[in-house]
Amino acid sequence: MTTDMSKGGASPSRRRQRFPEISTRAWEHPADRSALVALRKLSGFDDVLKKLAGLVSERSVRLMFLATAVKTSERQFPHLYDMVRDAAYALDLEQVPDLYVTQDPTVNAMCIGMETPIIVITSGLIDLLDEEELRAVIGHEVGHAMSGHAVYRTMMLILTNVAARIAWLPLGNLAITAVITALKEWFRKAELSCDRAGLLAGQDLQASMRGLMKLAGGHDLAELNVDAFLEQAEEYEKAGDLRDGVIKLLQVLPQSHPFAVVRVAKLKKWAESEEYRSILAGAYPRRGDDPNTSVGAQWKAAADSYAQSVKDSKDPLLGLLRDVAGGVGNVGGKLRDTFAAASKGAAAGGGSGDSGDSGAPAGGRREEG
Repeated sequence: MTTDMSKGGASPSRRRQRFPEISTRAWEHPADRSALVALRKLSGFDDVLKKLAGLVSERSVRLMFLATAVKTSERQFPHLYDMVRDAAYALDLEQVPDLYVTQDPTVNAMCIGMETPIIVITSGLIDLLDEEELRAVIGHEVGHAMSGHAVYRTMMLILTNVAARIAWLPLGNLAITAVITALKEWFRKAELSCDRAGLLAGQDLQASMRGLMKLAGGHDLAELNVDAFLEQAEEYEKAGDLRDGVIKLLQVLPQSHPFAVVRVAKLKKWAESEEYRSILAGAYPRRGDDPNTSVGAQWKAAADSYAQSVKDSKDPLLGLLRDVAGGVGNVGGKLRDTFAAASKGAAAGGGSGDSGDSGAPAGGRREEG
């Protein structure tokens, strides 16, 4: 069951700005939003999926957590119970998801279910984060529930399973790899979306960034610094030379979540944007307009977002792609110079071209610097 915010007793534990009738489009990353808007136009399919899940798997999951975890309430983890109600209040969600705590040292939080989503957080997460950091995480999961990510993720996983059955066909493995890669890219953008929802729910940027930093480096704030972590994100973004850009791409493709430094940097950038300031000023998309949202306009916004990311990026690989898109004629020269520098560094470090592997990275760094 869920708590009905319309029946009283749901005022926030402290006054935070509320966003009446806010649409999830307000916080969804353009790439996430375009997929969601398109899928929402598939009338009836997601409803059937919800019903099927409610009959079998969702009931099973709910019963399992009722049996093995602690359901928060006024009498059990009341501060967490208040947090999920606060998040629902800020984001104007009438039906408050149930929140469960499970005994698990792994730091994790998840939103499960489609017909009636529930939120589960681990004891390891509670031990790691302070109150405001937890508030941001719970708001993040409420964002997942409101955007319906569980519904659409399930739809895509079903499509992936279907694709797996044709993997034996010629090019079948390539086809399924493409589907899974695209699916994970969407998942990563959905996580960025819900980081934004967590910020809107908690309304404390420093807490949101601290929580993400702790996921990377532990709980000892005396040894951690958000500004230094942002500098680390800048260092990661620049990424040396083309080889580092390729390595980063290969490292991120299998991931379902963006890396922690990326999430912190992206969230800070959004918090400084005109889009975020407009939301705080009350100028945001309303739910009543969701049915009239243009799929084409959202796909264009997604394409523009990717194009802007490439334009703004300091990554050398994306810089090369930017040059290609811009028709720059010296792309071949850049590649030649990069690998010539690597070879030169290898020869300098190893004494000969045959034994220079250990010297190549150093040579690459000297050239980049």
